[in-house]
Amino acid sequence: MPNKQNKKAVPSSIGLIILGIIIIAANLRAPLTSVGPLVSFIRDDVHITNTLAGLITTVPLLTFALLSPLVPKLGRRYGVELFILIALIFLTVGIVIRSLSGAGNLYIGTAILGFAIAVCNVLLPSIIKRDFPNKIGSMTGVFGISMSLSGAIASGISVPLAANAGLKWQGALGIWGILSFVSILCWLPQLKNRTKQTTTTSQRMAGNDVNVWRSPLAWQITLFMGIQSMIFYVLIAWLPEILKQQGIDSSQSGWYLSIMQLALLPFTFIVPVIAGRMSSQRSLVVITSMLLLTGTLGLLYGSSNIILLWIIILGIGGGFAFSLSMMFFGLRTENAHQAAELSGMAQSIGYLLAAIGPALIGYLHDATNSWNLPLFILLGASVLLLLVGIGAARNRFVGSRIVTTCHGKDDK
Repeated sequence: MPNKQNKKAVPSSIGLIILGIIIIAANLRAPLTSVGPLVSFIRDDVHITNTLAGLITTVPLLTFALLSPLVPKLGRRYGVELFILIALIFLTVGIVIRSLSGAGNLYIGTAILGFAIAVCNVLLPSIIKRDFPNKIGSMTGVFGISMSLSGAIASGISVPLAANAGLKWQGALGIWGILSFVSILCWLPQLKNRTKQTTTTSQRMAGNDVNVWRSPLAWQITLFMGIQSMIFYVLIAWLPEILKQQGIDSSQSGWYLSIMQLALLPFTFIVPVIAGRMSSQRSLVVITSMLLLTGTLGLLYGSSNIILLWIIILGIGGGFAFSLSMMFFGLRTENAHQAAELSGMAQSIGYLLAAIGPALIGYLHDATNSWNLPLFILLGASVLLLLVGIGAARNRFVGSRIVTTCHGKDDK
């Protein structure tokens, strides 16, 4: 006889879960995107090179890579809800430590908040798969909009907070601890369902385990995740510096970075909804690659008078890429456990690739004193994204050679 706890949650519980997802998602980019516009402030105050400054973005990505494979197993053992709460506490602590003076605190705090974000990155898609199996597209869109909106706001207000409000770079980064503390309070109600849900979920998933590490499709999704992440985090870390070389001041370049992220907002909701209704997402992958190629070529060779256009195009392309990578976790798996395992794999290897980006780009800029070669690297990455994305967009489940019909017509 089925456990009564397997039934759908009452509307009030669903509302609390949605609120929790929205607030937590808002914490997953702001602590990272607030760094880019402040790189010059941090670099001059702490006396570090561009390569070391790039590590401020690279450290959390390395943390994502190292911890993501462990997160699904720990979530199953201790309960997804409890593990997320612990991560949110660590996030708040990490933000506070990073905001203290000194290079050591800067990198230690960044590593701690990287651990916290890694946990939430991996487990939130599995919660969406578990609690909203028929609304993966719309809930992924809500998740993406919350994440991207807070990231865009963080980029735009970092320099004004540091320079105009007198908070310096430490205060401009530390203010996001308030949001992470609020997320702790919003997530507390979920703990009452922890034991019941994790027990029934583990029983239900026991016979459906798939070794995603042996799935070619899972590897294609992983590479898609990694390449799009690398492109995004390179732009987050260095776009303000690229623009400053073209004569745009720090405050304006920060707002341009904010505009890039605002441009992707509508598409972080629209793309998942459209993708969820398609049998294959290959056409969306092609559009994604073309947008990123066009925007990067615009930065290289386009007129500086319309540089805002290239930034908006890059933002839209980033919105397509991120949304598709998140959707693949749900569309290419059969249950919440598989979604968590695929998410853990993709974010482990994927963010390891992404972690190379900011530091490599900083090194290449230091070596050439130009942003041309780094931008050519982004062009190559956009082409690779197309190649692996075509495979990731196939209408199949990981671990299965049979074409499925769960998300549309057969992929002939």
